[in-house]
Amino acid sequence: MDRPMVMLRGVARAADAPTSVKKGTIPRIWAFARPYRGWLLAFLLLTVVSATVGVLTPVLAGRVVNAIVAGGNVSAAAGTVIGLAGGIAALAVLEAVVGLVSRWFSSRIGEGLIVDLRRVVFEHVQRMPVAFFTRTRTGALVSRLNNDVIGAQSAITSTLAAVLSNAIQLALALGVMISLAWQVTLLALLLLPVFVLPARRMGRTIADLRRESADLNAGMSTQMTERFSAPGATLVKLFGRPDEEVREFGARAERVRDIGVRTAMVSRVFVTTLSLVSALAQALVYGLGGYLAVTGAIEPGTVVTLALLLTRLYTPMTALANARVDVMTALVSFERVFEVLDLKPMITERPDARGLPDGPVDVRVRDVRFGYPSADRVSLASLEDVAVLDARSGVEVLHGVDLEVGAGRLVALVGSSGAGKSTLASLVPRLYDVDSGAVELSGVDVRDLTFAAVRGAVGVVTQDGHLFHDTIRANLSYAAPDATDAEIVDALRRARLGDLIDALPDGLETVVGERGYRLSGGERQRLTIARLLLARPRVVILDEATAHLDSESEAAVQAALAEALEGRTAIVIAHRLSTVRAADQIAVLEHGRIVERGTHDELLAADGRYATLYRTQFAAGDAGGDDTGDAGGEQGVECGIPGCTARHREEHLVG
Repeated sequence: MDRPMVMLRGVARAADAPTSVKKGTIPRIWAFARPYRGWLLAFLLLTVVSATVGVLTPVLAGRVVNAIVAGGNVSAAAGTVIGLAGGIAALAVLEAVVGLVSRWFSSRIGEGLIVDLRRVVFEHVQRMPVAFFTRTRTGALVSRLNNDVIGAQSAITSTLAAVLSNAIQLALALGVMISLAWQVTLLALLLLPVFVLPARRMGRTIADLRRESADLNAGMSTQMTERFSAPGATLVKLFGRPDEEVREFGARAERVRDIGVRTAMVSRVFVTTLSLVSALAQALVYGLGGYLAVTGAIEPGTVVTLALLLTRLYTPMTALANARVDVMTALVSFERVFEVLDLKPMITERPDARGLPDGPVDVRVRDVRFGYPSADRVSLASLEDVAVLDARSGVEVLHGVDLEVGAGRLVALVGSSGAGKSTLASLVPRLYDVDSGAVELSGVDVRDLTFAAVRGAVGVVTQDGHLFHDTIRANLSYAAPDATDAEIVDALRRARLGDLIDALPDGLETVVGERGYRLSGGERQRLTIARLLLARPRVVILDEATAHLDSESEAAVQAALAEALEGRTAIVIAHRLSTVRAADQIAVLEHGRIVERGTHDELLAADGRYATLYRTQFAAGDAGGDDTGDAGGEQGVECGIPGCTARHREEHLVG
C-alpha cells in the first residue's frame, strides 16, 4: 500500500480515537509481548536500519550529481560516480532484504500474539457461566476474538514500527536537510500546515462516513444472519413481507454504495492534495535551491538531495501528527480484550477439587436458595449493547428446597410454569452455583468436585437439544471422543435411530445442519439421547425432553428415554402421566418451594396441589371416569381435551 493511503487510514481514525486508556494497560500488553521480546528487539533494529537506509539513498544521489558536475579528472569522476551508484544499488538491495526480514519478524510476532490472545480469550469465555451467554450478543463476543484481537496485535507490530520508523526518518531527514541548506528546509516546512490542518478535517469526514458505512453493513449482516438461518427463513416464509425485506436491504446497500463513492472521492482529494503540496514544496526547493546552487552558496547535488529528502520529511511528519490516534486506537483494542478477561467466572474449580467415587450416585439438595445473578456480575454493557448494566440483585427463585434422589431411583418434578423446576435441575450439573445450601452427589458438594467429575457423572437432555453443524458422528463423539463406530451405532439403535441411519446415504457422515434442522424434531431429540447413552452418565436429568413433539415422535423418544434411564439415578421434569406414575417419588414445586412429595396415588389421595394439577389437565368433563386417573378407567370418557378419551390420559401433561 502506498504511503498516502497508509497516512489516510491513520487520519481517518481521528474522530474515533479515544482520549485515554486505563491505568495498567501498558504493563499488561508487555506481559503478552514478553515471550517475543528477542524477536521484537530484532524487528525494531531492522526498522531503524530501514529508516536510515531511506535517508542515506538521497544523500548518495546528491553526491552523484556533484561528481558529475565537478569536472576535473574524468577517470576519477567516473570512478566516483560508479562507486556511488554501486553504493545506491547496495543500499537498495539492503533495504529490500531488510524489508523482507522485517516483514517476517513482524508477521511472526503479530500472528503469535493473535494466537496467544485468541487462545486466552477463548479459554476464558469457555469458563464463563451460562448466565453470561444468555445475556451476551454472540456477534459482539465473536468480534472481541476477531477484530479486537487483530487491532491489539497491530499495536505491537504495525503501530509501534510505524511510529519508530517515521520518527527516525523525520529526525534524520530534518537533520540532513538543515545541515545542507537551512534556508531551503525552512521554506519547505512553511507549506506543511497547508496540508496537515485540512487533512485532519478530512480525516473526521472520512471517519464519519466510515462509521455510517460500518453501521449499515452491520445492519445488513444482522438482517442476513437472521433471515438466512433455518428458523428465520421459516418465519419469513410464513409471516414475512419479501418485497419489503428486499427494499430495506436494497436501501442499505445503496447507501453503502453512495458512501463508498464519496469516501473514494474524499480519499482522492486527500491524496491529490498531498501530491500537490509535495510538488509545490519541491518547486520551492528547486527554485530556491537552484538559485543558491547557481550563486555558489550550495552544491548542485545538494538540491537533488533536498528534493528527494522532502518526501522523507512530509510523509513521516503527517503520519506522526496522527500517531497518537493510531496508538490510542490500538491500545483500546487491547482494553476491549482485557475487559473480557477481567470478567471473573462465577463458577470455578477449587484447587483441592476431587473426583467422584465409582458406583451408583445419589443426589441430595439441601436447603437450597438461589436467585439468578444480576447483569453486572456476569456480563458487560458493551457485549449486551446497552449503556449501563442492570445492577439490581437477582430475585430469589428457590427458597430453601430439600430433595433426595436415591441411587438408581427416579424422581419426577411437576408444577406450573415458572415454579422453578428447570432452575433446580440446572443446579445439579453446576450450570449455576447455589446462593446457600448445597447440592451433593453421593454426599459430596458439587462445588468440591472437579468439573470433569461433574460432567462425567451428570447427563442432561433438554427440550431443545442442541446439535452442531457437523456430522452425526462428530455430534455423538463430542460426548465420548474415544467411542468406536460400533459403540456409536449401538447408541443410535438404542435411541431408536437405527432405521434412520440405515436410510441415510452418508450414514454417520451425514451433516445434520445448523442446530440439527435437517432432521425432524423427534430425530434431533433422539440423537441427543444417543449422545447421552454414549456418555454413560450415572445421573440423568430430563428437562421436558419430549415437549413440542407430535405423538408419534414422542412415543419414539419415550422409548429411547426408557433405555437411557435404565439403572440410572434420574430427575425428570415430567409432562407425561406415564412418567409421573412410574416415578419412585413426585415432588411438586410451586413458587420456588416443594409443597408436596409422594407417589402418584399418595398425592391424589392428599387432594392438594398435585391433585389440582391432575384434575385441571385430565379430569375436566370426566363425569363418569375414574377420579384417580387410572388408565384402566372407563373408556370413551373425555379428559377435557377435545377428541381425547380416558385411555389417552397418559399421553398428556400434568405440569
